[in-house]
Amino acid sequence: MPRIARKKSSSGIYHIILRGINKQRIFEDDEDNLCFLDKLETYKDISGFELYAYCLMSNHLHLLIKEGEEPLSITFRRIGASYVHWYNWKYSRTGHLFQDRFKSEPVETDEYFLTVMRYIHQNPLKAGIVKEVQAYPWSSYLEFSQKSVICNTKFVLDMFSVDHQKALKMWFAFIQENNNDQCVEYDDGIRLNDSEAAALIERVAHVINPKDIQTYEKQKREEVIRLLKKKGLSIRQIERLTGVSFGVIRGI
Repeated sequence: MPRIARKKSSSGIYHIILRGINKQRIFEDDEDNLCFLDKLETYKDISGFELYAYCLMSNHLHLLIKEGEEPLSITFRRIGASYVHWYNWKYSRTGHLFQDRFKSEPVETDEYFLTVMRYIHQNPLKAGIVKEVQAYPWSSYLEFSQKSVICNTKFVLDMFSVDHQKALKMWFAFIQENNNDQCVEYDDGIRLNDSEAAALIERVAHVINPKDIQTYEKQKREEVIRLLKKKGLSIRQIERLTGVSFGVIRGI
């Protein structure tokens, strides 16, 4: 079956999602995250793209990016090949790391640009990994709160105000707003690793440790487990982290 052609953006700006093949982890530790950001910085100059926002998760990443002097397909082949070469060397592995084709959606309006910007920064929050957007270390939030390195923060802030300090305050407030933003995602969901899943369980169930769910009365425990399943956790993962038996979870 032939591939469906990507929708072209008249603005040249896209929301990009890139994930590991078979949803495997692409960032194992801080060094991996730093390495990928270094690749973005290097190829930003070579490929001529502009970056407005990013968020690196354990097995996928989000970018808000403007196409440069070459097609994004070539840009991501460059970045991917360079990072995979390093990753394979570090972990003594061979073969592909990223899913063949990145997912993209065109960003045509200022309103949707800001929606995607907020969606990207709130990704770890909505996944239950952190309780505050600013607590996640691997998003471009720090490019705004500290020092801009690879993101064109001026372009973003000028959308709020020409007064830099006023724009910053407005941007921070906007990024932290509660919302029901919906942007492109992979249809089959993004799988969380155990540490991310544990954080989600603690947040959803309001517990200090996932195994505390065992102390809940039956109806409340079942409600929590149903919600965890809806959020994408597998039966085995819930069993492993909470200590509730596989048979009980499957029955629920």
